[in-house]
Amino acid sequence: MTGTGLEWSRGDRAKAAAKLMVGWVALLWLLEVVDVASGHALDSLGIVPRTASELIDVVPAAFIHFGFAHVAANSVPLLVMGFLAALGGIRRFLAVSALIIVADGLGVWLIAPAHTNTAGASGLIFGLFGYLVVTGFVERRPLGVLVGLLIAAIWGTSILVGLAPTQSGVSWQGHLLGLVAGVAAAFVFRRRATGRGVAQV
Repeated sequence: MTGTGLEWSRGDRAKAAAKLMVGWVALLWLLEVVDVASGHALDSLGIVPRTASELIDVVPAAFIHFGFAHVAANSVPLLVMGFLAALGGIRRFLAVSALIIVADGLGVWLIAPAHTNTAGASGLIFGLFGYLVVTGFVERRPLGVLVGLLIAAIWGTSILVGLAPTQSGVSWQGHLLGLVAGVAAAFVFRRRATGRGVAQV
């Protein structure tokens, strides 16, 4: 808190965001260790489309990966984009992430090719990319616009490649749906004008 006790300081926000995302990424690695140790038993938590019993895996699938290379590829972008998004408030970030994960998972369940098993944090990553790129413009915040442009410059090419339907073994549907959900989240959870001194947690 600041000296006035009315709002979080930038340092407090940064520490909270960093702790959250380091813990989040650590959880992904821990789950992959458990998956390997159990003979890949957790892979069954991926989403198999249009099977009613698979609806319970919509959320868990965002935390499961198919091998250490898979989780490693997702770790840095999730850590960075998640940290930047969480600087706007932990509760807001968790709400944004929940919307992206659920919308992306349900979309994959509906439209992914038959007999596939989809899992991984990349849907959330694409969603956070869309959220960060758009939210500054939606809220008319110059700093947010600058952050969005920076994120687009760093990861824009990778995002476009990830949307290509020609990549074998990659769910471009999950990537596209995550991106759309992230853009939608920027509008759904846009910060409206508030008086000075209001706490954003």
